Amino acid sequence: MSGSAARRRLAVTSALIASVLAAFPAASQVKYEDILRGPGKDWLTYAGDYSAQRHSALTQINTGNVSSLVPKWVYHIEVGRRLSAIPLVHDGIMYVGNSNEVHALDAVSGRKIWHYRQEDVEGGSRANRGVGLLDDSVFFVTGDCYLVALHRKTGALLWNHQYADPARGYHCTVAPFAFKDRVVVGVSGGDSGARGFLTAHSAKTGEELWRLWTVPAKGEFGADTWGPKTLDWGGAATWMSGSYDPDLNTLYWGTGNPWPDFYGGDRPGDNLYSDSLIAVDGDSGEMKWYFQFTPHDVWDWDAQEFPVLLDLPYQGEDRKLVVQANRNGFYYVLDRVSGEFLHANPFIDQLTWASGVDKNGRPILVEGQAPQPGGVEVCPTVRGASNYMSPSFNPNTGLLYIIALEGCDIYTSSAREPVPMVGFAGTGGEKPPRHSNQFYLRALNPTTGERVWEYPMTGPTIMWAGTLSTEGGIVFFGDDDHHLVALEAKTGEHLWHFNVGQQLFTSPITYMVGDKQYVTLVSQTDVFTFGLFEPVKQVPVIKRTREK
Repeated sequence: MSGSAARRRLAVTSALIASVLAAFPAASQVKYEDILRGPGKDWLTYAGDYSAQRHSALTQINTGNVSSLVPKWVYHIEVGRRLSAIPLVHDGIMYVGNSNEVHALDAVSGRKIWHYRQEDVEGGSRANRGVGLLDDSVFFVTGDCYLVALHRKTGALLWNHQYADPARGYHCTVAPFAFKDRVVVGVSGGDSGARGFLTAHSAKTGEELWRLWTVPAKGEFGADTWGPKTLDWGGAATWMSGSYDPDLNTLYWGTGNPWPDFYGGDRPGDNLYSDSLIAVDGDSGEMKWYFQFTPHDVWDWDAQEFPVLLDLPYQGEDRKLVVQANRNGFYYVLDRVSGEFLHANPFIDQLTWASGVDKNGRPILVEGQAPQPGGVEVCPTVRGASNYMSPSFNPNTGLLYIIALEGCDIYTSSAREPVPMVGFAGTGGEKPPRHSNQFYLRALNPTTGERVWEYPMTGPTIMWAGTLSTEGGIVFFGDDDHHLVALEAKTGEHLWHFNVGQQLFTSPITYMVGDKQYVTLVSQTDVFTFGLFEPVKQVPVIKRTREK
């Protein structure tokens, strides 16, 4: 039986399962209202809450006792090679995504409750950034772009729906974004020319509700910012999750780079809506506004860094803001109602491609910094000054915590005829000889981008881990030398660390079950969970006498 036929049979079976499970009590479902309240004892979305602030209200683990944090359990994922998922936790159960599979674990002991794996996946394994939760469903995407719904308690398949065609260069890695009665997902493949889009689906049935393309079609607004060779294959993928303002009913989503990545001769113009933040109506999928960070990008600087939503005074006026530390090295502050540009400044020291931004936020380019056939050294690196490593915001300190990479690459380009779906990127970048790059955790003033303190990391600059803020006054993060680290949130003082012994591709979370708080970080192949040290209870020794 073919993979598609098997999935159709599973879809019919799942409809029967769904009708039976519908009779189960609705107690302990993950309600939209639960997610609206933000992270408490549970961790219900990729970014912790809809605003992407990644700040937990839990205080049991705090600056006074974090030094006594110890490992509680480790769960090994057999086929894990580069685990990239942020786990979600609800009602004492942890859900961990991996390529084409989901593991449900007891969040206290790490014991496996159920495991679902999709075997017949076209194109094999891909990275997976995790799951979404809503009502009694767990949502994840397969590498060949099926959105799959499982029953939260049993792992039974409820439905699946293929929303992108691998034959058109698509693969899928995104963590589904659930809100109201729907689930929003995006696509990967932009570096091979796949045309980006977002699509929303009914959480109950998988039916597609709307689709928004991130590269305009011929004749639409923005189409004239591309060339005829690339308009149908422009990239601008949507492989990271976004944020959401329920009062404005607006999704905020970053888009990827244009294709070919490092050569722009076949795509003259700004290449809308690549490297942009787009504001999308949650009901209709219509674009409300966009802001492009890097017009006509030839450095591969996606705008997939998390857009963080903040309600703060700005120049004496209360504003609804959205902020982003972009891969291009500039930190941006926008009005999230209108998309108005308010402020930008560099958050790294090594930035050579632009001298600043103009009054509209458009970069002021430095001549000679575009990739060349013979190579040219440009700062920041192809990985960017930041990337998908999660930022966090602490409302008590008023600081935004970001991961920054100081470094440069030698960028090369090629005018070879662009052929989609073969991995051609117009060449790329590599580290200059004898050049040392370095990661930092930096605490910024969120409205000015001013650097308040920084924590330098050691290591080979290969990690992808982000930050977590807590009400206990701590910033947790994964560092470049395989450690989970805890810093004092106000000052950046080092408080604790633990070496998990593996490369890190994701960000920590925290949750509470019963009366105990835990911190979890996923490493390359394992899920590590920590809690406060508890003395071993002494059991009385009963002396026995041998019978004569």
